[in-house]
Amino acid sequence: MAVPSAFSVAGTGPALFMIHGIGARRATFDGMVAGLKDRFTCITYDLRGHGLTPWDAGRFDLDDLVDDLEALRSRLGIEAAHFAGHSLGGMIGPRYALRHPGRVLSLGLWSTAAFRTEDDSAKVKGVVAAMREKGIGAVLDTLTARWFTDAFAAERPDVIEWRKRQVMETDPEVFLNVFDIYADCEMAPWLREVTAPSQIITGEHDGGCNPRLNRLIHSALSGSELEILPELKHAIFIEATDQVLPHVRRFLISKAA
Repeated sequence: MAVPSAFSVAGTGPALFMIHGIGARRATFDGMVAGLKDRFTCITYDLRGHGLTPWDAGRFDLDDLVDDLEALRSRLGIEAAHFAGHSLGGMIGPRYALRHPGRVLSLGLWSTAAFRTEDDSAKVKGVVAAMREKGIGAVLDTLTARWFTDAFAAERPDVIEWRKRQVMETDPEVFLNVFDIYADCEMAPWLREVTAPSQIITGEHDGGCNPRLNRLIHSALSGSELEILPELKHAIFIEATDQVLPHVRRFLISKAA
């Protein structure tokens, strides 16, 4: 059953849903909203069990998260929209497009993964196993080191702590549940069936959602665009919205014409 999501709406123009990742919040996209709301109606929301969206009813899967997104679209009375997601959100968006193709004007796959090798899958599942064994807090420094560049972490320790608080304020069972979804999801079997115009973006030094995997995503999505952002790791919207925004804005305006 779909969960009523806490959401925010800003701007005017074609609708754009932005979907955050594991243990994050809709605030991830505040900078993107500021840079897009003059041309787009920007809708951000908290995934179930994150931020102000409740969840205490046990395990859920990727299609449940798609159901939540469809319920929000219906609630807002939007016929069709642009959809873009970061990390796990970059898996929710394509799955939504597979199930509801007529609702999707374009897709943004931001810092996400598909076509993982056995070694790729083993590494991400090893992170989840370590969190279950040692506790989420014990592995958090390892995660943030993968998300942010060393230079940014040294310059903005306050932002790193803010991101850590988001994780620690997420129910551990929910956090591990969504990490399992991210680790277990493999879009390769069905991604070529997605026909929406797509833009793929990742950081040059993103370990888990690396350029190699994103080039394969690009190859699978006919007519898609690929942007590799120099120097960046995973948390591209928190660390460097100014680098991401011009690419996204250009792409969306070209698809809204």
